[in-house]
Parts: sequence; C-alpha cells; structure tokens
Amino acid sequence: MLDTAIELFYRNGCHTTGIDKILAEAGVAKMTLYKHFKSKEDLVLAAAQRFHDRAREEFEEAVNDKNYTPKERLIAIFDVLREWMEGEGFRGCPSANLAVQYPDLDHPIHQAAADHKRLRIKYISGLAADAGVPNPETLGEQLVLLIEGATVMTQITGDLTHADQAKEAAKVLIDAALATAA
Repeated sequence: MLDTAIELFYRNGCHTTGIDKILAEAGVAKMTLYKHFKSKEDLVLAAAQRFHDRAREEFEEAVNDKNYTPKERLIAIFDVLREWMEGEGFRGCPSANLAVQYPDLDHPIHQAAADHKRLRIKYISGLAADAGVPNPETLGEQLVLLIEGATVMTQITGDLTHADQAKEAAKVLIDAALATAA
C-alpha cells in the first residue's frame, strides 16, 4: 500500500490522489489503511519518509559505487542526476513537489521534504571534504543549488541538457574550491 501511495503521490500529487484510488490500486481494504495510519496526512508522511530514504540510498550508492576519486564523485553526481531525469515517469523532485503542496514551513510533511534536502547537502559536503575542499559545506550547498535548478528546469521544460549545464557549472565551482586549498 505504501509503495502504491508513493507512486500515485509522485505521479499525480498528494492532494489530487484520493484514498479510494490508493486502496483500489493496492488491493487493500480501508480498515487496513486506518489500522496503520490515522489520516491521509499520516500516509503522505510515511510515503515521503520511505521515498526519501530509498532515493537517498539509491543516489548515494550510485555515486559511491563508481571507482572514482573524491573530486570525480562530486562531478558524477550530475551523471546520476541526468540518469534519474531520463527515467520513465520523471516528475521533478519529490521533495520540492511536497513542499509546494504543503507550503507551511512547520508542517511535518514540509519538514520531511526539508530534511531530505539537508541530508543531501550533508552528503555532498562530505564528498567535498573527502576531496580536500577547505569549506565543504559551502560547496555542498552550491552543488545542491545546481541540482535543484537543473531538476526544476528539466521538470518544467523537459530539456535534459539542464543536467549537463549544471555539471559544467559544478566543474567550475569544484575547481575553484579546490584551488583555494592549494
């Protein structure tokens, strides 16, 4: 049921996806849903958590599995990004989509989206530190901004070259950050 909810929420949005649609596609009774979740928002939050955990693991595994130097891993982020964008059913960043649907900064679902972004910055900052960047948090935030921009632009325009442009910009930022270490 949770995997079905993830798929439907990502494809159609949380507010436009009814509980009955999720139950019908998952083949689950309403009693089963309410046995595990008190409300639709609880289901959305659980789906967001599971999706974010899975996406983070897959992203980090794809970057880390490459037999690259730490600097090459920073660049490989954008290859992984493009592969994701090329996938069937790409609908942009699930975290950004959630944040738009739940705009109150204090809402638990909005907070789950924000936490996912903070973890992404932390991971990329760790890669920057491994590469010897003197201020890895700054580079981590800059690279995430490139990722976010490329993701939104691709979602809106359908043009996959935004990932390539972000990769080229990332190379400039990475080289500049490493130059300050020398």
